[in-house]
Amino acid sequence: MAEYRTTPEDTPNMPGGVPYIVGNELAERFSYYGMRTILIVFMTHHLRDASGALATMTPEEAKTAFHTFGATAYFMPLLGAVLADAWLGKYRTIMSISLFYCLGHLALALDETRLGLFSGLALIAVGSGGIKPCVSAHVGDQFGPRNQGLLERVFGWFYFSINFGSFFSHLLTPWLLVHYGSRVAFGVPGVLMLIATIVFWLGRHRFAHIPPSGRDFLRELTSKSGRSLMLRLFGLVLFISVFWSLYEQNSSAWVLQAERMDREFLGITWLAPQITAINPILVLLFIPLNSYVIYPAIGKLFPLPALRKVGIGFVFAVAAYLVSAFIELQLDAGLRLNIGWQVFAYALLTFAEVLIYGTGLEFFYSQAPNRMKSFVMSLFLLAISLGNAITALVNLLIQGPDGTSRLSGPAYYLFFAALMAITTVGFVLYAARYREHRYVQGGPDQPLDTGARTVNA
Repeated sequence: MAEYRTTPEDTPNMPGGVPYIVGNELAERFSYYGMRTILIVFMTHHLRDASGALATMTPEEAKTAFHTFGATAYFMPLLGAVLADAWLGKYRTIMSISLFYCLGHLALALDETRLGLFSGLALIAVGSGGIKPCVSAHVGDQFGPRNQGLLERVFGWFYFSINFGSFFSHLLTPWLLVHYGSRVAFGVPGVLMLIATIVFWLGRHRFAHIPPSGRDFLRELTSKSGRSLMLRLFGLVLFISVFWSLYEQNSSAWVLQAERMDREFLGITWLAPQITAINPILVLLFIPLNSYVIYPAIGKLFPLPALRKVGIGFVFAVAAYLVSAFIELQLDAGLRLNIGWQVFAYALLTFAEVLIYGTGLEFFYSQAPNRMKSFVMSLFLLAISLGNAITALVNLLIQGPDGTSRLSGPAYYLFFAALMAITTVGFVLYAARYREHRYVQGGPDQPLDTGARTVNA
């Protein structure tokens, strides 16, 4: 068995612990997205009361519950990051909190009532959120100064593994729900979460384990430079959160929209939740296309720094919601559009996702001082929490006394498109003034650049 290491590898080769982290992420994301894919359909078509009778939610209630769960799951990384960076370390935090994750899936699989639903989602929110910043920071910790050039590529493969696992779960769990019911459909993701935990445990002697910094973490976080960094990054988080308020609806509002469309596509009759599988398969295509074709080609014309990629992603998100508004307009007019129209919207939204999430992972990690890696990654994930909170709040406020929506049809999608367009203008102005520093584990806890530099959006 490989030697237990406490420092990052300082060779130009790929660290030996990376495959275990990527394998863990693949199985864990299958678990999470498999459950999440069928959640809105379960709440609107399969939820039961204590007597076993159907007791389903309205679409607005379901969207509020769905996005409240998402907001909670992506808020919990703040707590997991503090545990990892200050007390337990990343490895122990991931292993211990994964147990809550497994129990959450068990609760969903055994109880089809609101009690099982909300208790299961609460445990999964703690588990998924608690480990999320630690896993992404842990993969970065495996690299030292000499092989940091591989870091951007590895984060690309890390993101690839997320979507590889997500693709198969998007196809499988809706089919399981239809043919075998919710117990099996929620149970299979639970088994995958158990496998993810085992895979991570198997790599324990191959990892570089960065010890927790205890009070040093808190001192750095509350120092003048730490507060300044948090303030700068939190500004980015607020802008990015609006994108997530749009993106996360591909598993809620867009699924409900797909139920009203002609789902004959490519010779297959798709279940409404299965359409979401378009997202991860497009991510798998866009990652290499962007890295090896689009980015190098644009780089010959003008610089393409990280924040400029994010701003371009915002524009594509606006376009995706304009397409969704057009679809809704046609459906309201009595036309049964083919699901191919929604695939086009998915392509636009997914391209935006790759520009924003794939870029943001590496950017936020690089901006974090060595003692604050997990915490800064949790700040990046907080954007998803705030985005879900925005959507949950909107859906709560638009519910009329009789359960109908005050913001329905194409107006719903146009509202979010306008919100994203306004956000894009503000982001361009903010990013033009953002000053960037880069840090890497194993090197001095000082910026690797010779000085701060302005990154234009």
